[in-house]
Order: sequence, then structure tokens, then C-alpha cells
Amino acid sequence: MAGISRTGWLVAALLLGLLAAILMMMGRPPICPCGTVSLWHGVVQSNQNSQQVADWYSFSHVIHGFIFFGLSRLAMPRAPLWVALAVAIGIEGAWEIVENSPVIINRYREVTMAYGYAGDSILNSVSDAAFMVVGFVAATRMRWWATLALSIAFELFTLWTIRDNLTLNVLMLVSPIEAVKEWQAGG
Repeated sequence: MAGISRTGWLVAALLLGLLAAILMMMGRPPICPCGTVSLWHGVVQSNQNSQQVADWYSFSHVIHGFIFFGLSRLAMPRAPLWVALAVAIGIEGAWEIVENSPVIINRYREVTMAYGYAGDSILNSVSDAAFMVVGFVAATRMRWWATLALSIAFELFTLWTIRDNLTLNVLMLVSPIEAVKEWQAGG
């Protein structure tokens, strides 16, 4: 499979820039309101979660890239890889915009383990989209079963480490279960 062309990388950069501009117009903070920038923040229940370059949820965004690559090959098998990547960035960017809307921020606060969640910084949202790109590109170079195995490993690792992962995040956002919320809180 051919790699992503120079045009594809330019389009990807422009889409990530557009995402940042939209989030800026939405009033999202460029960096953590705490005033620091870190490559990694590993404390879920803190004011820096979803504010820094990477956190425990970065694993989920890599999985998004795996999923979007697989779906793109099913839905658009003849499309150039850069077009599929552009579509994936568009979907991921749309999620980042919706995720930072008051409705979803409040939903996270109500039904997930993200107590006190105030939305993402622009740095974190753009980084999340970049982690999706990493997953997408990695999936172009791995066999499907290796991508699936790595997805399962990421899900189990974050489940064990922080009592949350992509699967639980979606479940709790769409159809919350009180027992899961209590377990995630350490109960």
C-alpha cells in the first residue's frame, strides 16, 4: 500500500489548523488554564486532564485512527489514502468540536467519571486528532489482526490503569450504568 502523499500531509495539516481555529472561535483555551504545557498528564481526576498534549485518553484516539482506517478501506476502497485520512480527520475534528460543546461537556459531567470536566484545551483537542492520525497511519502498516490485538491491549491497559477506556466512555455517554460509574469512582 502506498503511503500518504505530500498533498495528503498538507491537507492534514490544514484540517488540523482549521480545527484549532474553530475551537478558538468557540472560546476554548489554547493551553491548560493552569498556564503549563506538558507532554503527558496522567492524573484523570485533575484540572489538567484533557488539557495537555497527551493523557490516558490518547490511547482511545489512536484506536479511532485504527477504526477510521478500517472503515475507509471498506467504504472507499479505491480512494487515495490521503483522501481517506482527510475524511478521518474531518470526523475526528467534528467529534472534538461536539465534545467541547456545552451539551456534551455537561453530559460528561453527569454520567461519566469525568467529574468537573470543563472541556479540552485547543492543544489537547488538536493533539487528540494527531493521535488519531498516528493510529490511522499505523493501521496502514499493520495487518488487521495486529491492529485489533493492539486495540484490545490498549483497551485492557487503560481499563486496568484508570478504570476507563474507549468502550466504557462510549457506553457511559450513550447509556450510562450506575454500577459502572460507581466502579469507575473506586467504589
